[in-house]
Amino acid sequence: MMSALLEISGLDAYYGRAHILQGVGFGMGRGEVLALMGRNGAGKSTTMKAVMGLVPPARGEIRFDGQRIEGREPFEIARIGIGYVPEERRIFSELSVMENLSVGQRPPREGVPHWTPERLFALFPNLGRMRDRPGGAMSGGEQQMLTIARTLMGNPRLVLLDEPSEGLAPVIVEEMAKTILALKGEGLSILLSEQNLHFAGNVADRAAIIEKGIIRFTGTMAELKADEAIRAQYLSV
Repeated sequence: MMSALLEISGLDAYYGRAHILQGVGFGMGRGEVLALMGRNGAGKSTTMKAVMGLVPPARGEIRFDGQRIEGREPFEIARIGIGYVPEERRIFSELSVMENLSVGQRPPREGVPHWTPERLFALFPNLGRMRDRPGGAMSGGEQQMLTIARTLMGNPRLVLLDEPSEGLAPVIVEEMAKTILALKGEGLSILLSEQNLHFAGNVADRAAIIEKGIIRFTGTMAELKADEAIRAQYLSV
């Protein structure tokens, strides 16, 4: 693997008394797309929330660019260059597209693309055609694009994308795949939580499979596609 950007080791997390993450560990390199795969309730979203500081880990280490970040506040983690796109989108429905983007704006960051509204409208032409539209008057797919665009306004080095293809029409899912590949082409690192093997296979370099809070497989997408037993055991519905 190229030099590690994110390294997670021995990560345990609880919701109340429920032991959700059990010794989770994996790493990802700079400029890489890693798909964190597994069924509903396997621990994918909790892993992302732990990285983002939204779920405090009980044990374990999370290193970003060599520095330990577990136990830090979410705003501090965002400040050092991790962007988070939650599954439930959370756009500001009363604010226009431009206003939503301005909320996410951060100063340029060395060594990563500097995003402006104009650059984002080149990536998401639909958003460019509805700059003044309130977030609440947009379709689910458009809201998903807006959430990603708002996250990019923070000029992150790593983006956590939680279930980006969930509940979207196939044509929008295809657009989403093109967007992820374009971001990868810009040198962005992306940790993608995903159930859809076809979608993940089109965009990701490597995969980590989580089941009942335990990492069961890590390897390239090619290795995962070749391993029918692993797919049947942990990914089939």
